[in-house]
Amino acid sequence: MTGKGNTAKLHHYVPQGYLRGFASEKGRIVAVPLDRSRKSFTSSVKNVAAQTHFHTLDDLEEPDEFEKALSGMEGEAISIIGKLEGNEFPLSESDRWTFSYYMALQSVRGPDTRKTMEHLRAKFIRVEIGAGGRKNVGNWARKNLGFDPSPEQADRIWAEATQPGGPPISFSNIAHIQHMVDTAEKLTPYFATRPWSLVQFEQRSLITSDAPVNLIPNPKDEPSEGVGFMTAWGITFPLTRKLGLLMSDPMVMVDGLESDDPRVQKIRGAVLRGEADRIQRGTTAMEKLFNEHLAHSAKEYVYHHPEDAKFVPDGLPGPNLINMTAGGFMDAEFDGGPWFGKLETPEVRDEDFDRT
Repeated sequence: MTGKGNTAKLHHYVPQGYLRGFASEKGRIVAVPLDRSRKSFTSSVKNVAAQTHFHTLDDLEEPDEFEKALSGMEGEAISIIGKLEGNEFPLSESDRWTFSYYMALQSVRGPDTRKTMEHLRAKFIRVEIGAGGRKNVGNWARKNLGFDPSPEQADRIWAEATQPGGPPISFSNIAHIQHMVDTAEKLTPYFATRPWSLVQFEQRSLITSDAPVNLIPNPKDEPSEGVGFMTAWGITFPLTRKLGLLMSDPMVMVDGLESDDPRVQKIRGAVLRGEADRIQRGTTAMEKLFNEHLAHSAKEYVYHHPEDAKFVPDGLPGPNLINMTAGGFMDAEFDGGPWFGKLETPEVRDEDFDRT
């Protein structure tokens, strides 16, 4: 019988089945903290890349229902990785879409996504309350919080909201799950419609991290421009320590063609059928492409097989759970007066957001 008493408590945001591709035969994996005050340690895959009750939904009869649903989807993805290890490539179109969704979900399911959501929401609330002025806090609370604050409560709301970084915000598990699923569905085509290269390594090895999906910017772009799923020159995903997937820029194939040109649809169809895919030998340069971008994009931990420490790049970054921040007018200071009548309504500009 199922129920709350049997609920799984430790929830992985990087699947155990995936991590086993970078572990020893006994399931041991080395975790390298980006926090330089901590030392690397060896652990079981079941004890890393996980948080207690990360997906728990207390209102359900089975609070770990979503965790179980994830496990089923992850099982399909691990099965597909097994096909790729057996040189079953290109994949069928069905498997291609299934695995693309798995990678898209993996790119947004970690604690960094939740922390980023909370960070941006706090910034927006800070501007919303601060721009309205101190006297408007009561109206804001009635509209957004559903109660009429006392003078003391209004003072606290104002102080917390207008402090640097905004008020303390905590997203619920259900809000995070909804955002994760919705975003993954939107991102999936950016994986599926790229030409795939299956990179096989013999002498070299790949590492992974708590953020294994990595965007590679176009070398021609300025570093300040940032990179997104649409504009990335490539997307890398280490499948196992000896196998990597590189999804390259699809625009190379349609360069010079209008989006409504029938040839574009024909090319996209060919890509989805795997006609542009290829298998290639893993070189030292390719290993560095995967591992250096992965290390740079890691959030708190890099993971590797016990024999692969030499493939971890030097100069790892510090821990960072914020993928995007908002600057510009959102960092303005407030004097208690309303902005309206004193300043023009600020315009939200793309350059106010820093994607890291």
